[in-house]
Amino acid sequence: MTLCSSDQLQRTQVLVVGDVMLDRYWYGPVDRISPEAPVPVVRVTREEERLGGCGNVAFNVVSLGAQASLLSVVGDDDNGQRVRQLLDASGIQTHLGSDPQLQTTVKLRIIGRQQQLLRADFESEPRSEVLASQTRQFHTLLPQHQAVLFSDYGKGGLTHIADMIAAARDAKLPVLIDPKGSDYSRYAQATVITPNRAELQQVVGRWHDEAHLLQLAQALRHDLKLDALLLTRSEEGMSLFDAQGVLHVPAVAREVFDVTGAGDTVIATLAALMGAGMSLREALPWANKAGGIVVGKFGTASVTFQELSA
Repeated sequence: MTLCSSDQLQRTQVLVVGDVMLDRYWYGPVDRISPEAPVPVVRVTREEERLGGCGNVAFNVVSLGAQASLLSVVGDDDNGQRVRQLLDASGIQTHLGSDPQLQTTVKLRIIGRQQQLLRADFESEPRSEVLASQTRQFHTLLPQHQAVLFSDYGKGGLTHIADMIAAARDAKLPVLIDPKGSDYSRYAQATVITPNRAELQQVVGRWHDEAHLLQLAQALRHDLKLDALLLTRSEEGMSLFDAQGVLHVPAVAREVFDVTGAGDTVIATLAALMGAGMSLREALPWANKAGGIVVGKFGTASVTFQELSA
């Protein structure tokens, strides 16, 4: 399948909406076990901060060479300011609401011996009036874009997602959603949702075999009036369920180093390519390849157009 050109991507604008956060990494050697408890002691020698949540999704879009607009909310705190600084340096067009009562979400990962030993999350939920203003801004931004991507991390930033899906579909734009939680009814009428195995099982239950999976996935797709459902399956690749049936794409990772953010890369690649005019089935093998590339990198990473087209 032929990849669209870099010029087509450069003209494509993807509107990314969801929960932005700060990914913080502490690295250091592990030389001993704590005398206070049977846990390793990490002597922190290096710190790193990256965009997380929908910020990483938007960064994946611009890394591919497309344009991304980010609509989200941060707290009026130091971490929120750091998110703004990272966004300013990323090339992402930023539309951030600010909530003084919100604690900006931070995921702190402690890394020793090239392994994640611990993750600590700091978070709260934004106020409804802040989210309502974001919804109004969504309608203003919509006409300038060729695709809409909702990145739901369950942090409260997508309270009004149903109204935004309806507006995007009325505008004839593809709507892609990385879902969260057990109630998918809020994603009704989307073009495609991209749950992983655990997330889909939380909604439809466990399947016994591929035929049972096909039955469950298509039933959910019909119930929600989705064009497609894309199941990401780690080492088993991906399965796309749509009106044509099911399309399996095998995994292409040569070496799995870290799966953090791989789902972000997959859906960002799909959104950019569909915004550039490719169909979902045409874009799928390229998104699968992008996911295979990014799991060979450490942390929330991204893929360039040159890597994808090589």
